[in-house]
Amino acid sequence: MKKSLFVLSILMACISAAAQTRSFTFGGKKQKNATQVTPADTYSPEKGYGYDFVPAEGIKEGAPFFFSVNVPDGNYRVSVTLGSAKHAASTTVRTESRRLMAENISTKKGQPTTMSFIVNKRNTDIIGGDKVKIKKREQTKLIWDDKLTIEINGDKPACSRIDIEPADTAVTTLWLCGNSTVVDQDYEPWASWGQMIPRWFDDKVAVANYAESGETATSFIAANRLKKILTLVRPGDYIFVEFGHNDQKQKNPGSGAYYNFATCLKTFVDEARARGAEPVFITPTQRRFFDENGKIRETHADYPDAMRWVAKRENVKVIELHDMTRTFFETLGVEGSKNALVHYPANSFPGQPQALADNTHFNPYGAYEISKMVVMGMKELQLPVVEHLRTDFKDFNPASPDDFSAFRWINSPFIETLKPDGN
Repeated sequence: MKKSLFVLSILMACISAAAQTRSFTFGGKKQKNATQVTPADTYSPEKGYGYDFVPAEGIKEGAPFFFSVNVPDGNYRVSVTLGSAKHAASTTVRTESRRLMAENISTKKGQPTTMSFIVNKRNTDIIGGDKVKIKKREQTKLIWDDKLTIEINGDKPACSRIDIEPADTAVTTLWLCGNSTVVDQDYEPWASWGQMIPRWFDDKVAVANYAESGETATSFIAANRLKKILTLVRPGDYIFVEFGHNDQKQKNPGSGAYYNFATCLKTFVDEARARGAEPVFITPTQRRFFDENGKIRETHADYPDAMRWVAKRENVKVIELHDMTRTFFETLGVEGSKNALVHYPANSFPGQPQALADNTHFNPYGAYEISKMVVMGMKELQLPVVEHLRTDFKDFNPASPDDFSAFRWINSPFIETLKPDGN
């Protein structure tokens, strides 16, 4: 009898898991246990799935597309079958606000490949009735809605199937807290390392990026961003903290690197540890500000040292991104370093009559390189999560960066020339 009940419980668990899996196919023959999506299936809240952000010319075979599914908050294992029976293809997959999941996946005609990754989806609701206080411009972001959005892009993209299922509870989540150098940037040509780093991990790791442009450690806490994280974080997760760019500009009573900033950092540490998560500090990225000798000038005052001071006092591990980005910029040089930031001549993008020259915010190449630095920091700290790096990750040295001219990035259709908050 006990054996029968055990078998029944396993069967019911399998049925329940299967019921939660949502499968969609695109083109070709209808497949069992999957919803066949046609070009007419555009997203609506009532339908709960469909093509999203459909261009004026409609959905065309071989063209990039967005596909959204309404799901509750949480981590989801997404499996994409890439390739075409009709032609060779090259496909890049991004999710939510341009989070890079797979890049330039080449497939031969009739030889599809399937890969899986974890996507963190969230809205502003907090357990208990509170909400995250997002900024006005965030209300249109893809990361604070009820949809999980997948972008299929590339030189010649092809995707025949998407499967979405709740991720295993054993998945480790990397919770990112920070500002515009960390956030999932919605628009080209801006990018941050937080939206590139999912590219390097397998389907045992989720990246939940709660960073936002213009944030300080103080405002991040005040906006309930940390509060929402703390209702969801699990033992074994990590809370990564990178602030400093905007904190140094605070002039309120009690502001300062070794007072308010340090106090906020300790709050992150105490709250993370109280829930069995590990806090990790990341010193802020450098600004591109050279002296007459081609060396980076320090522009962050006492804030990086204050972060190191709190880390030493509280026994917190530190990733020295401040030092690595200095090496990176100096290696590229005064002119070459512009290739890593939003430096573009006028009319490089639609609606851009003026040149863009931003020495704080990264473009996709710069963000991609910095994401590798963060991973190397994890490896140097021997964080167990690095056991789940994808096999194609190669150790990176900021003194030997990747060739900018060899970097391939297919732009998303969303473009904005207005500079993000913060500097």
